[in-house]
Amino acid sequence: MKEKNKKNVGLDFFGRYLTIWVTICIIVGVSIGQIFPAFPRALSKFEYAKVSIPVAILIWIMIYPMMLKIDFSSIVNATKKPKGLTVTCVTNWLIKPFTMYLIAGFFLKIVFKNLIPANLASDYLAGALLLGAAPCTAMVFVWSHLTEGDPAYTVVQVAINDLILLFAFTPIVAFLLGVSDVVVPYDTLFLSVALFVVIPLVGGYLSRKYIIKNKGIEYFENIFLKKFDNITIIGLLLTLIIIFSFQGEVILNNPMHIALIAVPLIIQTVFIFFIAYFWAKEWKLPHNIAAPGAMIGASNFFELAVAVAISLFGLQSGAALATVVGVLVEVPLMLALVKIANKTKHWFK
Repeated sequence: MKEKNKKNVGLDFFGRYLTIWVTICIIVGVSIGQIFPAFPRALSKFEYAKVSIPVAILIWIMIYPMMLKIDFSSIVNATKKPKGLTVTCVTNWLIKPFTMYLIAGFFLKIVFKNLIPANLASDYLAGALLLGAAPCTAMVFVWSHLTEGDPAYTVVQVAINDLILLFAFTPIVAFLLGVSDVVVPYDTLFLSVALFVVIPLVGGYLSRKYIIKNKGIEYFENIFLKKFDNITIIGLLLTLIIIFSFQGEVILNNPMHIALIAVPLIIQTVFIFFIAYFWAKEWKLPHNIAAPGAMIGASNFFELAVAVAISLFGLQSGAALATVVGVLVEVPLMLALVKIANKTKHWFK
């Protein structure tokens, strides 16, 4: 009993001060990028199709514990519950891109018109839209884990959104931006799906099957799974250090514009989260489906958005900068939404 209480205290300590750990990791990441620029330069060499392999490995480490919990028969059952999928898909594809365009356009072109040149505001709007048209693939598994989401249903939600992404991303972006040469970098898309969905899913399945077969279900649930209690948080903090070591120069060189771009991105993220969250509540969905469903639309597939922004507008463009700002604000903001979801769990039966 003493051991159990000690462990719970440790977890509470980690969770209670998570905001402080995130802040420290952001500062450490930016500092490393400035003091030891060779570090991000070396890591940037390990990149394929705009996906950072070191970050991918850390995300895999974060996702793997959740995949271990999936009983694969429950994936089939998840497909028989269409309400949660409806909330996710309608929010992500019929609401999110268009509200992003309206909210970002309102702030960047009207509210901040005296602070941002018109041509640059258009570039920033394009970058914001690219984020809005690309719902999350990888990190949503982390947010689902932190809100005690249904892992099997989360996998199905992500898989359905990835399928829609293949067909809907290009026409939506082309329509709202008025451009005809949108090219989806399918290598980025397929590599991300493989790294962040397929590989951890297969790894979790094989691990679960092997351990249960050799050690039994009691050992698996009461001993093996508990070894990964803090792995997701540790992986998240290390990911932050790497991401912010890459982006330190951008942050320090463009503090004003980054702050201005962040305003509509933050408002849009919170808006989309609550649309999906309250809709799920009204439909009487359980919290472990509602919370991850709201997180998918609120967070973004930033690897895809950054890659498309660079291919369409160039590496030094305002659009590329806006997608990078999306990366910078996402993790701290999503952690705040995770906290809100956890504190409002009693709303759901």
